[in-house]
Amino acid sequence: MNILYLPGRISPGFSCFLFIVSVILFSQNACRQKEREKYTSWEVYRGDDGSNAYSAIDQINTKNVQQLKVAWTHQTGDKSDYFSLECSPIIVNNILYGISPKLKTFALDAATGKQLWIFDPFSENSKDGGFNRGLTYWKEGKEERIIMFVDNKMIALDAQTGKQIMDFGENGYVDLNKNLRAPVTYPEDVKNTSPAVIYQNLIITGSAVGEEYESSPGHIRAYDVRTGKMKWIFHTIPQPGERGYDTWPKNAYKTAGGCNAWSGLSIDRKRGIVFAATGAASFDFHGGERPGKNLYSNCVIAIDAKTGKHIWHYQISHHDLWDYDLPSPPNLVTVKKDNKTIDAVAQITKQGFIFLFDRETGVPLFPVEERPVAVSKIPGEQSWPTQPFPLKPLPLNRQKFDSSVITDISPEAHEYVLQEAKKYEWGDIYLPPSVEGNIQIPGFRGGAEWSGACVDRETGIMYVGINDIPNIVQLIERKENIAGEFSNMNMQQAGKILYTRNCSACHGADLKGNGQFPPLLQIEQRLKPDEAKNVIEKGRGLMASFNRLPAEQKNAIISYLYNTNGGRKFVAKQRDSVIEGSDNRVKYGLKGYMQLLDQNGYPGTKPPWGTLNAVDLNTGNMLWKKPLGEYPALVKKGITNTGTQLFGGGIVTAGGLIFIGASQDEKFRAIDKTTGKTLWEYQLPAGGYATPATYEVDGKQYVVIAAGGGGRQRTKAGDYYIAFALP
Repeated sequence: MNILYLPGRISPGFSCFLFIVSVILFSQNACRQKEREKYTSWEVYRGDDGSNAYSAIDQINTKNVQQLKVAWTHQTGDKSDYFSLECSPIIVNNILYGISPKLKTFALDAATGKQLWIFDPFSENSKDGGFNRGLTYWKEGKEERIIMFVDNKMIALDAQTGKQIMDFGENGYVDLNKNLRAPVTYPEDVKNTSPAVIYQNLIITGSAVGEEYESSPGHIRAYDVRTGKMKWIFHTIPQPGERGYDTWPKNAYKTAGGCNAWSGLSIDRKRGIVFAATGAASFDFHGGERPGKNLYSNCVIAIDAKTGKHIWHYQISHHDLWDYDLPSPPNLVTVKKDNKTIDAVAQITKQGFIFLFDRETGVPLFPVEERPVAVSKIPGEQSWPTQPFPLKPLPLNRQKFDSSVITDISPEAHEYVLQEAKKYEWGDIYLPPSVEGNIQIPGFRGGAEWSGACVDRETGIMYVGINDIPNIVQLIERKENIAGEFSNMNMQQAGKILYTRNCSACHGADLKGNGQFPPLLQIEQRLKPDEAKNVIEKGRGLMASFNRLPAEQKNAIISYLYNTNGGRKFVAKQRDSVIEGSDNRVKYGLKGYMQLLDQNGYPGTKPPWGTLNAVDLNTGNMLWKKPLGEYPALVKKGITNTGTQLFGGGIVTAGGLIFIGASQDEKFRAIDKTTGKTLWEYQLPAGGYATPATYEVDGKQYVVIAAGGGGRQRTKAGDYYIAFALP
């Protein structure tokens, strides 16, 4: 039948066509709205299961962000020079859950900042505390739980009351030392500084462990959310019969440590896959006792969330000698490539690389080359001859140190750094550590750091802060258990050697600290000897426990620091090595966690030293790079756009904004995600070295950041949570 089209009239066929189109458009809009609603809450660390720190809320946008005002401020009451606030809070049902510098968990009214409850895991007036980046929320029916970590313990709290759930684990605790190895060599090594993820009724978690030769392994484990009973374990240091066992010496699993997912995990609920990014094997800077590639160190790993079974992995650094831990949880993203929509995994690195993998297979989406790198000169060290280099995206920071990159902020600074640099070996990335010392670039603070990247779900564009400051790496010989080493020495003499061996890497050979770790000169004015010994045994802040040291060695260090027991003879006790066959081997320690700095303490390379970068994950192309942060003293001299070392991540919103603290000038900024231009900034009372969060209450959007300062940057300490909103 022919259909007649007449002016002013719609044919039945065309009417049907319009109906079909309208149905399709309605369906698409409904899907978009449903997808948008998934990203309007902040119930998960870093905003969503994919760790993308993205929000679809757009009430605060590029047009009105300059009107932002402080909505409320909450002080925890326990600020600390040692423990920086790195917590990104979660917000559930208009309640904000956060952590204080001394690891108290609390609940606030998210609209007013009024405290609802607080839980202190330590005894009254305790000086303990630590670093912890967030919490985990679980709900089933009317039951709600908050999962928190304190040192080596996992604790479950009632989300409404803050009361500890005493039938969780044993007496209210799950001991993270259990099931790692029997026995755990040094229980104080095992901690957890990042939140777990939830899959159905499983809590899945990594851990932070020590970085010495005899440290604990960093296996990934799943626990029952109600009982705390372990359900499965993934051995990041493989055991006999497991994939990767042949990448280590025989029976290495009994003694080797590290390889831990310390930065948190990501979860693909639809596929039932948990994604982990692991750190280096211990000891970080010498691998003479662990020849081989050392799986699953420095790997992105896809694990079956129900069973803990291996699905795929990709190793980003073979036989790590540079402390190139994967610093943040993988980003689960969706990209468009070759006219295909691909669910992918993006991993940022301390080297300044971005790796992009197919989420189901682990196949790289951009080419990766195995390139030859320098070989170690340390006797017995078998460094790996090649390392993987992604061809796209291009590296986000310098990959080579030479005279052309030395600072130019003044002729005096240039000459000073040049003379300092001449004391060490220079070269490309992956220059192995040596006794003579070398300049490591990128440094082991990144590149990217634990704060991670945020990704715009709408565009596939990643925004990531990058440090571009090299380190000086120098190894020192450390002979252990050799008879007569301390013969005829008094306590102070032995203590000085032991201090140099165990403590100087962070606190300096001259006891003056290094900017990130405090000086120990005149320690008697701050800590009593028994308090200092307690810190040695338990650790504090960034400092790991050194309880592995025999009692006489700890006492000798205290004697040296406090100038006591000068005439008392030191009696060394022979100790069997934990590592079989290593009793009299020459091992190596790190002389210090030193950065290459000028005479005034500024980075020794040309600025910018800290940048915010926008990278299109669909194409692998850089869109923009902007310095982030300023040094006020340099600004007064007309030296601007330097950027500062960054600790703390950003979030990206549908309002066209990136919110980020991170910089040493202690400012909180809103940045146009398209151009990188700063549209608004606020001077925080302390550094915002945490990833912010955003949420809605009664139709009003808030942005909140923890401002704790102190810690790594050694800026002034604080204990603030500050929320911002439009008037």
